[in-house]
Amino acid sequence: MRFLHTADWHIGKKLHDFSLAEEQAAAFDQIEQLAKDYQVDAVVIAGDLYDRGMASEAAVAQLNGMLKQLNLNDHLPLLAISGNHDSAARLATGSEWFETTDFYLHTTLASAFEPVVIADTQFFLLPFFNLQEVRNYFDQDVKSVGQAMALIVEKMKHLFEPDKKHVLVAHFFAAGSSHTDSEIQVEVGGLDAVPTSLLRDFDYVALGHLHNPRALNEERMRYSGSPLKFSVSEANIQKGVWIVDTDPFKLTWVPLQPLHDLVVLKGSFKELTTGDLAVKYDQTQDYVAIQLTDTKLIDDLMNRLRIHYPKIIEINRPNQQSNADLKTMQTAKMDPMSLLNEFYGMVHTDQKLDDQQRQWAQDALTEIEEG
Repeated sequence: MRFLHTADWHIGKKLHDFSLAEEQAAAFDQIEQLAKDYQVDAVVIAGDLYDRGMASEAAVAQLNGMLKQLNLNDHLPLLAISGNHDSAARLATGSEWFETTDFYLHTTLASAFEPVVIADTQFFLLPFFNLQEVRNYFDQDVKSVGQAMALIVEKMKHLFEPDKKHVLVAHFFAAGSSHTDSEIQVEVGGLDAVPTSLLRDFDYVALGHLHNPRALNEERMRYSGSPLKFSVSEANIQKGVWIVDTDPFKLTWVPLQPLHDLVVLKGSFKELTTGDLAVKYDQTQDYVAIQLTDTKLIDDLMNRLRIHYPKIIEINRPNQQSNADLKTMQTAKMDPMSLLNEFYGMVHTDQKLDDQQRQWAQDALTEIEEG
């Protein structure tokens, strides 16, 4: 069979207060078209359908529309799991009758041991879990995600049908992967990595959680990455989906084209407003992160730059000489009595030391210097 592997849609997410609903709709349209063009037998969504557990009404409406389009209108089987951004309980509403249209949405650990069979493949849909869920299910004192996955995989292997391919759909951080800024750790306290060695009995592992499709380069274990760039650290990461053929096994990477890209521009204020950068990007609808090379303070910087770049999401000034820096340089050259006078004026609202106070301070300073 052939299926499309995607994940981390994060419907409802904002990028520094900019709504991404339009960009997410455009990405979905491409995913839908790719599913048709490649004539896939199913679509896999490996978690984080929403950006937050308490999704807004607009986000719920948008995701529902996408899922209905794929499943009810295009008649594509859907295999989805809840991720760490989703509310498993809320997402699960209606899951019992979704299966009548081949929409398999698993949100509990127990459901991971109910494989879904499509064509020649058994799909094991493992939603995001915490350690307490695993302890409760297996009635064991599980201390790490690795230990938990060993128990989970062993139970799944007992359910393997020998004449089928076996695909795991999961949402976690696999050992050897790398993070980007818009991701959240699966576990805290250093217990977040799942050793890839535990997963080698599967013919393919379709992962979600990390937004970089190159975060893990195991032959049969891949992250799809997110369809959009959700942070500046993802600016140079190509987004797309995997097309997976089970027999013979084959992986095909298909890029997605952003409606509005996220770019990082580096230059001086003059270059950004009158130079080549301004000519190329002026009034761009892309999201822009700016690395400003000027060292001096610039009045009303954000508003002046927004004239040229309406969707600025970040300004970073690694070379800026701030007011605090200038103040430190100035005060470093002052003698102790002048520093004391200035400090007293700050604490007592522009009052000055009187003659007696200055004498006490000078006597104390002289005693210290002589000592």
